[in-house]
Amino acid sequence: MYEKQLLSGDEAIAQACLDCGVKMGVGYPGTPSTEILEYFSTLGGHSQWAPNEKVALEVGIGSAFSNARTLVTMKHVGLNVAADPLFTVAYTGTDGGLVILSADDPGMASSQNEQDNRNYAVAAGLPMFEPADSQEAYDLTIRAFEVSEQWKIPVLFRITTRVCHSKCIVMRRTPASAPGKPHFERNVKGKVMVPAFARPAHRELRRKLAELAQYNNQSADLTVEYRRGDRLGIITSGISVQHSLDAAPEASILHLKMTYPLPLERISKFVDSVERCVVVEEGDPWLEKQLRAAGLHIGGKPEMYRFGELSVGRVRRLLNGDVSPETAPPAGKPPQLCPGCPHRKVFDVLRDMGSIVSGDIGCYTLGVMPPFSAMDTCVCMGASIGVALGMRQVLPEEEARRVVSVIGDSTFMHSGLTGIVDMVYNRPPTGHLVLILDNHTTAMTGLQEHAGTGRKLDHTPAPQIIIEDVVRAMGVDHVDVIDPTAKPAEFTGLVARRLASNDISVIVARRPCILALVKIRQYENLNAEQGAK
Repeated sequence: MYEKQLLSGDEAIAQACLDCGVKMGVGYPGTPSTEILEYFSTLGGHSQWAPNEKVALEVGIGSAFSNARTLVTMKHVGLNVAADPLFTVAYTGTDGGLVILSADDPGMASSQNEQDNRNYAVAAGLPMFEPADSQEAYDLTIRAFEVSEQWKIPVLFRITTRVCHSKCIVMRRTPASAPGKPHFERNVKGKVMVPAFARPAHRELRRKLAELAQYNNQSADLTVEYRRGDRLGIITSGISVQHSLDAAPEASILHLKMTYPLPLERISKFVDSVERCVVVEEGDPWLEKQLRAAGLHIGGKPEMYRFGELSVGRVRRLLNGDVSPETAPPAGKPPQLCPGCPHRKVFDVLRDMGSIVSGDIGCYTLGVMPPFSAMDTCVCMGASIGVALGMRQVLPEEEARRVVSVIGDSTFMHSGLTGIVDMVYNRPPTGHLVLILDNHTTAMTGLQEHAGTGRKLDHTPAPQIIIEDVVRAMGVDHVDVIDPTAKPAEFTGLVARRLASNDISVIVARRPCILALVKIRQYENLNAEQGAK
């Protein structure tokens, strides 16, 4: 018997992976998913960071093709990066269980959008699970691997910020099935998606989804009904289950754990059993639309409740149809770059020069805030280079010469390389300048490693990708490495010279993050001691 544990949703998923024999966990750090692979590694599981989510999923597919249970993790926007392999692996299926975890961020606590990745389940044709707390995160992770292996199909596991980071008591269990031994079976028609093989694979995918819909209808533990009255019924999933239980003690509640394909037969019976039925869900009216399309008479939420996280109070208002203005939350302290941050001098210089700054995703995005106000665009990971190159190609020369790309070291490894390729290949008439802010870590998500730090996920030594060597090899005219904090005047002059030329240039502004510096030294000392032994 296992002991009870107090675990967050992220920790519960990692523990479940260990208990059911997951051979590999791979992903890219992104709040609120980051802690899953870190905790899995702490427990003794094999975890690794990939350069980006597309590579992470491709590595995961290879592992699952080899009959190994595999977890791939990312935040919601990361699934956009991984969408190319995602849609095709739905056709190929996998021999070993493959669970693809999307950690959505309703309310955008640390994201550039609050997209609802339940839409990916329908678009790609993948079964989907949604836990409501840490215990369900644990149980459904194991269930997802079992479903994946039974139908030889990847499973989308959608979790949200509140479940990821909230803690509750978790009872571990022994999985019903043990994983197989890793091995590769040749299956050209199943694993090589040329059109002749993909056409029947698409039909096979739809057959699997029809079977999974019946499985969901017949599995009593995947659709739980809390019968508390006949006047009001609530259909819900994920964290909204908890809010609904507290907000409407008189209502009967249908709790969906597997939300695609939906158990429409059981849902239909529930709708018929109550006088009024309402869907309560965060984000898009996804479930509402699915049920309306199936011809069910249900109520949804006013548009105002589409934005941000739900709460017990908001669910009460939603059920009452209250569309009066909500009380604004108390203003918090605006985020800002840390005192002593190595990026501060960079933004001082760009602001004073009147640069047009094409920014990127990372802690340095805070350069948009006062006192710097030195960022003009920020779209997605790696976009700083491509967006700036588009500006350089069309703006009048006087404006074009002011355009600068700013990207971090981890983001550069993630998706900055292809932007450099375009800069070399389609050189703007006025040239271009890319500033790579290298602080030796993935700072915004909690000081994780990446391919340029020389350390693996568990901080042990790894081969190091040298940024300046890579961009020189790609054909950039001028590559400079400088510490702007130690040499501010020299840095200012260097930026001015590069902007004045018609050349393409990269300046690596290198200085360790002050929060990571102590830990980096600890890792280096520990690795040196272990090497000496």
